[in-house]
Amino acid sequence: MPRFAANVSLLFTEVPFPERIAAAAAAGFSGVECQFPYHHDSNEIADRIAMAGVTFALFNAPPGDYAAGERGLAALPGREAEFRESLEVALNYADMIECTRLHVMAGCISEDLRVAALDTYLENLAAAADLTQAAGVQLLIEPISMPGYFLTRPDQAIDVLRRLDHKNLALQYDLHHAQRTQGNLGEFLENHLSLIGHVQVAGVPGRHEPDRLGEINWHFLFDMLDAHGYDGWVGAEYNPRGGTLAGLGWAKDWGIGLGPKAESAAKRRS
Repeated sequence: MPRFAANVSLLFTEVPFPERIAAAAAAGFSGVECQFPYHHDSNEIADRIAMAGVTFALFNAPPGDYAAGERGLAALPGREAEFRESLEVALNYADMIECTRLHVMAGCISEDLRVAALDTYLENLAAAADLTQAAGVQLLIEPISMPGYFLTRPDQAIDVLRRLDHKNLALQYDLHHAQRTQGNLGEFLENHLSLIGHVQVAGVPGRHEPDRLGEINWHFLFDMLDAHGYDGWVGAEYNPRGGTLAGLGWAKDWGIGLGPKAESAAKRRS
C-alpha cells in the first residue's frame, strides 16, 4: 500500500501551519511534507511531528528571493556560494525535524544562459549530493512545468541523473507536472522507478484532488507503484477544491480521510 504524505503547505490550511501536522495524522496520513518550512520554528515542528507520530518526508531547500520570482538557485550561474549556504540552512532544519529527503529547485533562467546553467547545475548537484549524503539526507531534483524553469521534463532530469551517476541523487517525480510536459506516466514509472526517490500527485488539469474529475487514472498508477515494490512516499501536493477533508474521497481505499473503518478496510485490501 502506498505511503501517503500530506503536503501541509496546501492541505489542512483551515488551521495554522503547526496544527496541520496533527490534522494530517488524524485524517490517516502517516507522513507530511511541505514546500518551505523556514518561517516556523524547527523545534516546535519537531515536537508536533513526535506528538502526531508521523514522518516528515520532504521539504524544499530555500529558493532564493521568492517574492522577486526566484524559484531555486541550483542552476543559476554566479550564485554558487548562495546555493551552498542555502543547502546548509536546509540541512540544519532537516536535522532538527529528522527529515531524510530534500528537494533543491533548479531555478528560472533566460534562454541565453541555458548552456552555462547546465554546467552550473551539474557542478552544484555533484557537490550537494556529497554534502547531503554525509548528512544522511537524499537529494532530489524535480522537473516543473513553469515558464522559464530550467528543468521542465522528466527525460531531462533522467539525463542529469545519468550524467552525474551519484547514488545519493534521485528524481522527485511529480505526476501533475510530468503529465503536462511529457505524459506516458505508467511507462515512465516502469522504466525509471529505480531512479525515483519521491512521488507527488495532483489532478490534471487544475492541480486539485487526484480524483475521477481529472484525466489521470490514479488507481492504476498507485497499484503500479505497489506492484513494482516502490517503498518511498507519495506526496499529496494539491489545492483542494473545497475543504481538505471533504476532498479526501480519492484516498478512502488507502484508509485516509474516513476514520478507523476505512483504515481497517485498506489494511485488508493490502
